[in-house]
Amino acid sequence: MSSLQLVDVVRQPSERALPEGIEAVGRELEEKYGRATLGILFYGSCLRARSDQDSLVDCYVLVERYSAAYQSKWLAVANWALPPNVFYLSVPFADRMIRVKYAVLSLTDFERSVTSRWFHSYFWARFAQPTVLLRGATPDVEQRVFKGLAQAVRTFLGNTLPHMPQAFTAEQLWQTGLMLTYGAELRSEPQGRVQTLWAHDREYYEQVTQALLLSQPSCLQTDQGEGQSRYTVTYHTRERLLNRLGWMTRRIQGKILSILRLMKAAFTFQGGADYLIWKIERHSGVKIELTPAQRRHPILTGLATFWRLYRQGAFR
Repeated sequence: MSSLQLVDVVRQPSERALPEGIEAVGRELEEKYGRATLGILFYGSCLRARSDQDSLVDCYVLVERYSAAYQSKWLAVANWALPPNVFYLSVPFADRMIRVKYAVLSLTDFERSVTSRWFHSYFWARFAQPTVLLRGATPDVEQRVFKGLAQAVRTFLGNTLPHMPQAFTAEQLWQTGLMLTYGAELRSEPQGRVQTLWAHDREYYEQVTQALLLSQPSCLQTDQGEGQSRYTVTYHTRERLLNRLGWMTRRIQGKILSILRLMKAAFTFQGGADYLIWKIERHSGVKIELTPAQRRHPILTGLATFWRLYRQGAFR
């Protein structure tokens, strides 16, 4: 299959109707960043549930330039130095408030971050999963975004395939890749998380896998029945070794980057400490109480708090 067909598959989630509350979030973010806005991406648990309730709506705001997105110069520099900047927003809708966690990323950084030039998996692993383009400034921007989402799938699977046995299913491929990327970040995910993600969007993952792998002459496909295929791809021992070394490096790099992003988010994410604690408790079951000093000085006390949570099993 051609790359155009892969682009068609990643476009499909954006062609389905969304709840009005999610559309309201897109309008609010577009208005907030004005002319700097090139696109609004929607992903995560609320997309899977197709609801804006019981969780935070996860979005990315794609901008033309960081200097145009902010009045504050330090925010623009911080976004350029260690993307993305993460913020919290409450959007009034009907009889409730929609809670939103959104990140700001330039379109140029987005396009670069989904390629192999971006070594760590932080961006290309997220955008390889189902993502909706809520808003696109122009047809050209829309085309660039969907090409970027398709490239994220290529990069994700390209970095996962050498880790696989010679024969595997799409389910085994994606679950392996997700586990590798979780291990390269500070994640507090419950047991069975990757199985849940696969089960919810199985058709999408099957389609993108088929679209990508069948474009490779060396790949063989065998029908396993019940909508599943088994693929056979051969890699040399050297390629497999380099791939494993790459993931070992990402694990170390990812922990450092995650801590730095959390420290930066303490300045940008209103209520960020409470959100982080809520998410850790929800996914790990570890009960956490922050002291007044930890709330007042999240940076100064953050490393000690992190070590205590790690020992309690809140992170892997």
